[in-house]
Amino acid sequence: MAAGTQQRETGSLGVRLQLALGMLLFGSATPVAKLVGADCPPFVGAGLRVAIGALALLPAALARREGFARLTRHDWLLTALIALFGMFGFTAFMLYGMALVPGTLGAVVMSTTPAVTAAAAMLLLGEAATWRKLAAILLAVGGVLLLQLGGGGESGSSPWLGALLIFAAVCCEAAYTLLGKRASEHADPILVAFLAAALSLPLFLPLALWQLGDFHPAAIAWQGWAALAWYGAGTLALGTWFWYAGIARAEGSVAAGFMGLMPVSALLLSYLLLDEPFRWIQPLGFAVVFAGVLLMAWEHARMAAGGDS
Repeated sequence: MAAGTQQRETGSLGVRLQLALGMLLFGSATPVAKLVGADCPPFVGAGLRVAIGALALLPAALARREGFARLTRHDWLLTALIALFGMFGFTAFMLYGMALVPGTLGAVVMSTTPAVTAAAAMLLLGEAATWRKLAAILLAVGGVLLLQLGGGGESGSSPWLGALLIFAAVCCEAAYTLLGKRASEHADPILVAFLAAALSLPLFLPLALWQLGDFHPAAIAWQGWAALAWYGAGTLALGTWFWYAGIARAEGSVAAGFMGLMPVSALLLSYLLLDEPFRWIQPLGFAVVFAGVLLMAWEHARMAAGGDS
């Protein structure tokens, strides 16, 4: 089989299923973070998440252990930055933010991730600014503002602060994506994900110990433990596994199209898992942001085809 065929099998149903499952699992992190935050102090819950995720990724990392010897100093630096932003920053901001807002608002803010990632790539990496990228960014901002000003986040205790904290998590996710893209050019993505989770543990440990007095394991019902287990093993480990397995064999334009499943999963699961009331302003704000997600998928497809802006 030719190398190109081995690396890109976009027509395979299995590849598309991996991409879909990866994004659906990532999307479940938004409502599950709210469930975990209800039972655990933020840094305790965050530390347990990455610990569970690292343990779940350990078998795959050991199967690829020959890759450790090929890691360069630059690879280790990128992985350390991924641990700082993608694991430590993202999880902490997400847990603190979701404690202040309803899950539906968190889902809409998280759906701005593709637009924020595109903006960061333009500002930091010098990527070209096309009208599709700029329109996607404006739609992302407009959708969140529509939801906030229209009262879609009114059930949260501090919706504006919560939205800002979740947006900080989005920025960390964008950094995770861009740094991970660079790191995976030379290192196995599963190894990078495992090492990033493991390296973030010392960052969480002192803060988790500081909050340990407020952690009462005996008071957590089995549903809370299930949410915590899923937060680490499902959203972090299994989501990463499926997503990286899919993008390793799919064209970038195909993978970009599946990113739209993440916010859909987050919004629907917020209704199902959190039993939140339905307001028309919520899907309306989501639709505005999601239009930006579709524009970004179109832009990726255009770039893959070598089109002009």
